[in-house]
This record gives sequence, structure tokens and C-alpha cells, in this order.
Amino acid sequence: MLVKTFGSAVYGVEAIAITIEVNVSNGQGYHIVGLPDNAVKESLQRTEAAIKTNHFEMPRTKIVVNMAPADIKKSGSAFDLPITIGVLGASEQIEEPERLKDYVMMGELSLDGTVQSIKGALPIAIQARRDGFKGLIVPKVNAREAAMVNNINVYGVEHLNDVVEFLKDENYLQPLIINTREEFFSNQYEFDHDFSDVKGQENIKRALEIAAAGGHNAILIGPPGAGKTMLAKRLPTILPPLSLHEALETTKIHSVAGKLPENASLISKRPFRSPHHTISDAGLIGGGSIPQPGEISLAHNGVLFLDELPEFKRTVLEVMRQPMEERKVTISRAKIALDFPANFMLIASMNP
Repeated sequence: MLVKTFGSAVYGVEAIAITIEVNVSNGQGYHIVGLPDNAVKESLQRTEAAIKTNHFEMPRTKIVVNMAPADIKKSGSAFDLPITIGVLGASEQIEEPERLKDYVMMGELSLDGTVQSIKGALPIAIQARRDGFKGLIVPKVNAREAAMVNNINVYGVEHLNDVVEFLKDENYLQPLIINTREEFFSNQYEFDHDFSDVKGQENIKRALEIAAAGGHNAILIGPPGAGKTMLAKRLPTILPPLSLHEALETTKIHSVAGKLPENASLISKRPFRSPHHTISDAGLIGGGSIPQPGEISLAHNGVLFLDELPEFKRTVLEVMRQPMEERKVTISRAKIALDFPANFMLIASMNP
């Protein structure tokens, strides 16, 4: 029997729908095709353990899992949940498997069937709504983040059994509803540090106010202990508040990078990133075999602070030149080229 479930793969800060076709037929062996990486290939071991632990039956026949489109590389462990549900559907252990076509589902499975968190829940939710799916099933810790997208039902699950029960009875789970605007505006002005904490220093405060008003870059030069880092940390508190569009854009980048805390929703304050001077080119700009956003993208719509500027490697500073002009960075690999936004304010400090 053939059953289709739907997942999503994140490339850059966008997601694309992945159809997971599971076929159970006569023969032997488990096969997973469609350019999976090692984490996806190992999924069948986790699937088997989770199915057996929860008193379902793992078919002892031939199982072929195809991830379409088959020419795009699939990575990460978040495909565990749709593959497992596909296996249960194809072996007729789920009633009404045709209901699977209404939902995108993503989640990593523990061996006991617990659903673990994923990266990129926000872009996945945006893609699911764009493709016209009825709902999105994600781990409970990622549900608030995904529920920021309106006009799609988001269900947070903690265990494989929750999904199976929900597919039997739609009233088993209630969609999470979040008032995005209320959530966004409620804690926009709560800061750990504040520019008003700084006493005196009138010249430098005036200079930073002008830089903040025009979005200019600045360099602070002074002896150790003069207050350069303290002032830089407090700069985001005098920048204009994020608009809702900017907040969604910033949250999307942090979501893809896996930098959002558990049960987080929108990032409502401008980010402040302060990488150590030993950072590599790829750490600052972004990169990897499947490119991930770097520090300049995590500082998008906020402040990137380079403390002890002369200590940074020359190549690292040189590679920032183009992204600072174009406000984005393009990372090219043999099979894929991805754009990450990088519209940040650069503040640097150094000793004379």
C-alpha cells in the first residue's frame, strides 16, 4: 500500500514542501531514497524503535520511503515524524490515511516516541499556509513560534500517540491561537540594559544618538575601561522599535539557525550580536555544506558589535565588505545558492 505524508525542508530562510511517499510491498529490507543525508537515513532506526515501543507493528516486508522532489538534498532529523506516520498509514495501522494530505508535520522522534524540537518552524508554517494545507503538526516547544502565522491551524504535539489519536479524532487536539500583535507589542520595551544608565559621557552619547538616528556605523576608540562595550550594549535600546514585518523576518533567521529559546514566539527587540574575535569567515558570514546563517544575518535589523577590532583576522573583516554594501549575503555551493539578509548596524571598538 502507498501512503503520502507531507513535510518541509528549509533552505536559506525559506521552506519548500516535501512529499514523503511510503510504500509497503512484498520483499525484504528498508530503503530511503530522494537524496537523504545521514541523519535522514538513520530515521528508519528511530522509526522502528518508536513504533515498537508504542505497541504498533513494524512491517517485516519491503518498505520504500521516497522524499520528493528527489533531486533536492534532505537533511536533519525532523523528518522522523512524517516518515513514521507514513509507515503506520501504509501498513494500515491508521484509520482514514487519506486525511494525511491535509497536514504538514515535522518533528524528531525519541526511541520512546517523544517528539523533540525542530529548527525553522516559522518558515515551515509560512510555506504550509502558502501551499494551502489545512494544518501544521509540530513539536509543542515550537508551536508558539509557528502559531505566529495566521490562517493555518497549528497543533503542538509531545508524543507520537498524540498524532495517531488526532488523525482518528480531530477534536483530540486544539489548535494554538496567538494574538500576534498583542504578543509583539507586550514586551517591546523591556530591556536588561538601558542607554539612560550611562552617566556623563555626553560627547559619545551624542555621537551614538546620531549614528542610531541615521543607521550609521561607528567605531569607539579609547583606553580599556572607558565604557566602550557598555555603551555599545545599550545602543539597541535607543534604536526605533522593530516593525511587525521586521520582527517576523528576524525571527525567521533565528528560527532557521536554531537560536530561538523554547516556547519562544516573535523576537520583538532588535538583536545585538557580539562575536568573539577568534570567529571564522563562515561563522561570521554564514556557510557550511548546507549553508546556515552567520553572525551578520543573526544581527539583521539590529547591531553587530566587533569588540577589539584589530584582533579580528583580516580575511574575516574583508569578507564583510560586500554584505555591508548590499545588505544581504549570497552563499554559493555546487548545487545551491542561498541569500541571507544582512541589514545591520556595525559598531566596533578598539584601544588606541
